[in-house]
Amino acid sequence: MQAVPHDVLPPDPFADDPNDPAKEIAALDEPAGEPISSDERSELLADLSDLAVYQALLEPRGVRGIVVDCGECDQPHYHDWHLLRASLEQLLADGHMRPHEPAYDPNPADYVSWDYCRGFADGVTATESAY
Repeated sequence: MQAVPHDVLPPDPFADDPNDPAKEIAALDEPAGEPISSDERSELLADLSDLAVYQALLEPRGVRGIVVDCGECDQPHYHDWHLLRASLEQLLADGHMRPHEPAYDPNPADYVSWDYCRGFADGVTATESAY
């Protein structure tokens, strides 16, 4: 008996078939977006750096992440720290963000705005600088 290599696949039953159902799946892939500019890249890197600071300061105080008011649906979107970081890193790498599952039944009291984070970090910095 002869062994069959693991990398050998059966033939594609839809090869050269114009009605190949897999073509519809490929059509769902988003086209590559425009590459981000160097200014946008710098802003994203600064946002990622700020996000790390905000998480370090606020997560021990029970803050789960950041809330963002969506301009498209006029609803608040709640992003846990890791989800927002992953989204920003994906934007940096791919030039766009894929859709993601929203937080399930978030408690709005557990999330703060980006402006709140910035103000909190500024307050901590000012207090530490005073001593």
